[in-house]
Amino acid sequence: MVWNAQWRAAALPALLAQPWDLLVVGGGISGAGILLEAARAGWRCLLLEQRDFAWGTSSRSSKMVHGGLRYIAQGQLGLTRAAVRERQQMLREAPGLVEPLGFLFPHYRRAFPGPRAFGGLLALYDALAGQRNRAYHDLCRLGYLQPGLQPQELRGASGFVDALTDDARLVMRVLHEARAAGGEALSGVQVQGLLHAPDGRVEGVQLLDRESALRSELRCRMLVCATGSWAGQLQAPAGTERIRPLRGSHLLLPHWRLPVAQAVSFMHARDARPVFVYPWQGATVVGTTDVDHAEPLDEEARISPTELEYLLAACAQQFPQARIVAGDVLSTWAGVRPVVSTAGSQRAPSAEKREHVLWQQPGCLTLAGGKLTTFRLQAREVIKACAASLGEAAPACPAHIFSAPQSVALPAGLGVDQQRRLRGYHGPLLERLVELLAVWGHGCVAHTQVLWAELALACEAEQVLHLDDLLLRRTRLGLLLPEGGRAWLEPIGALCRTCLGWDETRWREEAERYQTLWQQCYSLPTAYHDEAEYA
Repeated sequence: MVWNAQWRAAALPALLAQPWDLLVVGGGISGAGILLEAARAGWRCLLLEQRDFAWGTSSRSSKMVHGGLRYIAQGQLGLTRAAVRERQQMLREAPGLVEPLGFLFPHYRRAFPGPRAFGGLLALYDALAGQRNRAYHDLCRLGYLQPGLQPQELRGASGFVDALTDDARLVMRVLHEARAAGGEALSGVQVQGLLHAPDGRVEGVQLLDRESALRSELRCRMLVCATGSWAGQLQAPAGTERIRPLRGSHLLLPHWRLPVAQAVSFMHARDARPVFVYPWQGATVVGTTDVDHAEPLDEEARISPTELEYLLAACAQQFPQARIVAGDVLSTWAGVRPVVSTAGSQRAPSAEKREHVLWQQPGCLTLAGGKLTTFRLQAREVIKACAASLGEAAPACPAHIFSAPQSVALPAGLGVDQQRRLRGYHGPLLERLVELLAVWGHGCVAHTQVLWAELALACEAEQVLHLDDLLLRRTRLGLLLPEGGRAWLEPIGALCRTCLGWDETRWREEAERYQTLWQQCYSLPTAYHDEAEYA
């Protein structure tokens, strides 16, 4: 059960001293999924992440579990079919973590697509999913479903259903499932180079422990790189393929400032790209952009002034009466999508396909591209390719993604929705969470749903090494609370000193580091800070 910084320090030498059947590099959803499938196949497998689990794209996506309507328009029917079926399975197996979300697409006179064309698209989407989720809402009904829409020339709206998750929590749930099946994972360990056998086959890696500065070498029968936008740094791309990093940025607003009960999807007037405004964890998200990311990948991505203005313009276009301005923004986040492109491609960012590819050389395989929703299918493809490379039969894969829920009784003082969320978020750790609830009580942090006991659980059992791990990924307090939770740092610090053993000096260092990071990468661009403070 214990999987914390102290466990890591004690276990690290032994884990790095032994050989492994499979070594996975990359602690996002792709790497976590591969570790899970390998562990269930009975392989001795270890995952290494250079920063924190879900540090990259897998904590900064749009949080949607969906097939992607626009992929149908691009002719990617296979990708859409696979994604919607994975969506349905996750909805069945992980309620509370993956939840259905209604969508509205408003229709305006003389605007494309109209209700008939969009209805045909939704009919195909439903056929691929194997169930009907679509409906059409006239103006009368739409006024109840979503007041405040741009009223001029409004005809009605098409409705459909997809799903929403907490992407970082999804990664942690998959990692817990993998560890329960016999896999292991370490954060803060950077792979700096490959080791080759005399015949040229990859047989291991050179490592740097970023916490202790310890350097070492690690042997494995097979290496898989699932490093997202970093794909290609350890293994050369195949042919003319390359990773084209594309940044997607989001705004988070207080729910009262732009209240929506479902996602509203529409085409941005500037470039006809789809934009979404949707509820998430008691707040409202506006996103996303799609631009080339030219900054160094080792630096945390951040929203640009141009992207901020683009998303504010989207709010003004679709919700003119709300008068959303930069000063309303609680927080921002920006993720970098690892899209596989062709060298010299002149396609617009949104026109690039989202399908994944595998690059192989003896002893090493790289997964490039892909979608959050199809992480399990991608992982299975990787495991089959690894088995073939080793000259072995492909292992049988279980039909389920997540293990059956534990029959653990949660305290009656917790509401039904809160209990559903806790079961989905914490899965195999639920019994320990109940024990911590007896110690820390049922209280939530500020106005959020996050329990103080959940912070204690993360510190004990989710390898929290730094404060931003706790506030930006294990929980989302750094996004949901004003100024990244600055007003709540004192009680959070008391919890960290108790649960992580940090002394006062370590706490001050972590708090200063976190606040600087939040200001630089999760707040407004520098030019807008004064406006936010004035508001």
